[in-house]
Amino acid sequence: MQHYVMAVDQGTTSTRCILFDARGRLVSVAQREHQQHFPRPGWVEHDATEIWRNLGRIVPQALADAGIGAEQVAALGIANQRETTVLWDRHTGVPVGRAIVWQDTRTDAMVEALAREPGADRVRRLCGLPLATYFSAPRIRWQLEHTPGLRERAERGDVLFGTIESWLIWNLTGGPDGGVHVTDVTNASRTMLMNLRTLSWDDELLEFFDVPRAMLPEIRSSTEVYGTTSRVVPGIRIAAALGDQQAALFGQTCFAPGEAKCTYGTGSFLLLNTGTTPVLSTHGMLTTVGFRIGDEPAVYALEGSIAVTGSLVQWFRDGLGLIGSAPEIETLARTVEDNGGCYIVPAFSGLFAPHWHSEARGVIAGLTSYITKGHLARAVLEATGWQTREVVEAMNADSGIALSTLRVDGGMTADNLLMQFVADVLDVPVVRPMVAETVSLGAAYAAGLSVGYWPDLEGLRRNWHRAGQWLPEMDPSRREREYAHWRQAVELTFGWTRPSPAATPGTDVTELVQADHRRMEELFRELRNDEADRAALAGELVSLLTAHATAASRVLRAVVPDFAADARAALDPGPEGEKALLRLESVVAEHIRAVERGLLNELRRTVSPAERIGLGRAFAAERARRLR
Repeated sequence: MQHYVMAVDQGTTSTRCILFDARGRLVSVAQREHQQHFPRPGWVEHDATEIWRNLGRIVPQALADAGIGAEQVAALGIANQRETTVLWDRHTGVPVGRAIVWQDTRTDAMVEALAREPGADRVRRLCGLPLATYFSAPRIRWQLEHTPGLRERAERGDVLFGTIESWLIWNLTGGPDGGVHVTDVTNASRTMLMNLRTLSWDDELLEFFDVPRAMLPEIRSSTEVYGTTSRVVPGIRIAAALGDQQAALFGQTCFAPGEAKCTYGTGSFLLLNTGTTPVLSTHGMLTTVGFRIGDEPAVYALEGSIAVTGSLVQWFRDGLGLIGSAPEIETLARTVEDNGGCYIVPAFSGLFAPHWHSEARGVIAGLTSYITKGHLARAVLEATGWQTREVVEAMNADSGIALSTLRVDGGMTADNLLMQFVADVLDVPVVRPMVAETVSLGAAYAAGLSVGYWPDLEGLRRNWHRAGQWLPEMDPSRREREYAHWRQAVELTFGWTRPSPAATPGTDVTELVQADHRRMEELFRELRNDEADRAALAGELVSLLTAHATAASRVLRAVVPDFAADARAALDPGPEGEKALLRLESVVAEHIRAVERGLLNELRRTVSPAERIGLGRAFAAERARRLR
């Protein structure tokens, strides 16, 4: 009798059940969408009961479509939308309100208040994540505070918390009648409540977020048998659970340190395997658990998220009306040889990794009358490549592991021009697998490995087959020249919604430093204008650089380049002054990048908000003395 492995991929918009055979080939798939609820601005909710009902329909359908019975399913693995929060009654199985989705921002004010609490600076060190509405803990606290009597019930253990995989496993294994309440390390690592090193719920984090331990599931590895289904289709072993992006990492067989995958969709997620030691990022990445196989040590990953990739193509299609369908952009881009000097930075709602500039807004830079819609199409695609390079560079700097190959999946990988460009700008091979359903395949692989359906990781590697490969072809000098132009375009996006740089003493020191940086960049731009008062602008720039450098070195102990010689020479109105100004601009730009990716991220991670305000007062005072 032939056996198969079943994967459930519970995503943000739908739930799918897929059966795979021993060679990792898709045998059947069943899918149902669920409703999105938006009760207030910024609120996003799902009906957890609807998701459970949908699972009860698609599992039998997938079996029927394959023409097999439950006895032929060796194991079931679950991949799920991460961070989405479900609370339910242990005795009835009824959810306490709707599930709060990972996109929901209702806890914004709470997170801001928590950032001012004693111990806020410890959160990232313990769990690897920054304080943000993105993760589960603030949502749990919000529900406990806004539902009368809920905290008391949770403290008694009458109300349970789980991310979606916990909710489904509990229901599949009996629900109120003995359901197993578990989660895996990858999902637990996204709650802000798990200690990244001990892989257990952390007392300090539970106290900080005021979450009762009694409501939490037991943390288990990603690959082990949690229980056997007694509902929907009884008798199937539930043998794996992973968050969706970690499941894609597993499905792409990125089992060794230095191996990475990028999923290209509306936005993009890049995960890099960093081995069995967590790497705390100083370059804007998230530290997370990649997977844990049985009793073996956990494997960690760095994660970089890019807000706008596929959605930029959608904007090009729907917002500008320059193409009729998304695939047309490749055809249009191929009508020209290059971008014509045009760059599009899609900071529609700020920039994510590695910059984290929420005030940034998008720009189209380098426009001339030469630019056609073909050049714009190419610039749209190239924006995804350059953003990928920025994230990879940050990951390489954090991990000390140089990326050797990038494995890709997602809808945008059908664009061959884009994939070639990604290979060119990364200077590494880019490869796409035969099976596009890498999230579901990763859940299936983990479950099959758990029960011996597949013997080991090498057996899974042998299942991975390449469908496409793109090798670097770009001339290195062109690569670096165009990347310099991209970075210049990125810098133009900064500060669009930022208040005036004349911040008052008492502001967070990171905001003061960034305000100085934005003014420096603005002065350099103004100095390029032939009609500008060069002497006045250069004088202001020299004064600002001197004051900023002194304050940064004395208050923040920062290593600041010696601007003095070029700054003084830049005051000369002749050719030598122009050369000095260009040298100075290059040095300052590199300094800004280093400080904003390194020192400022480190200050946010290790210094409390109150301490940063104290440093801000000292920085402003020292700076003011030098500007007198």
